[in-house]
Amino acid sequence: MLDNYYTAVYWGCRVESAEECARRAETFFHLLSRCDPLYTRWFEKADSRKKALQLQFEPTAETFVRFFKKRSYQLGKVGFIFGAWTGHPEHARGGAVRFKCGYDAVGALNSCLLYLPKEEPGTERVLTVPVLAEVLRAMVLAWEPDWGGVFSDAYQELRDEPVGPPRTGWLMYFSHRWGEVPAFPEPVRTAPVEDKGTLIILTSERFNGHEPAHIALADSARTLLHQAGLVKESTAFPSST
Repeated sequence: MLDNYYTAVYWGCRVESAEECARRAETFFHLLSRCDPLYTRWFEKADSRKKALQLQFEPTAETFVRFFKKRSYQLGKVGFIFGAWTGHPEHARGGAVRFKCGYDAVGALNSCLLYLPKEEPGTERVLTVPVLAEVLRAMVLAWEPDWGGVFSDAYQELRDEPVGPPRTGWLMYFSHRWGEVPAFPEPVRTAPVEDKGTLIILTSERFNGHEPAHIALADSARTLLHQAGLVKESTAFPSST
């Protein structure tokens, strides 16, 4: 059976100005564009596909500052929310991104989500460890999150993970603020993301949340993360300032 995936990173309360969020957004889109040609053009979202395809934009800091002046992209007195898509059909080889930054409401996390291709040729190119590791790295370097990963819809539906966040993914990331990543048995691998934190890769092949061996691998990784204190009993996040 097929599985679907998305990449996401999360961080706690961190108030930032429109200019600061815009610089982070520019960095993210710039690094993401180097991961795959799919991510080299972007459009604002709209009520119809026809209208949205007329809203292509260059993801520069100046562009995002202009966007963040619009009430539709503001979250009350502080914080911003924005969504864009690649212009490809939703269920084909395209993708969409949504981020919330600069927000300070307790219990409402800041985040950046990238929805990954669901069909060829996008899946063949993008759903590989080398590309996804670079996508996650782009998110980490731009947003400096607490945790994140590449998540399988099938595994998430199978395991509601009642212990609390973070969720278990094909790839996972934990910042040094969040805690120290434990040692894992093979085939799980870990790698540093510069001085920010640690990347965990469960398997070099495409993870499938319908595959018993992959389910068992994710379950065992979850157990080790819980024992190391990286899976929190509450949703409290460390300061991201």
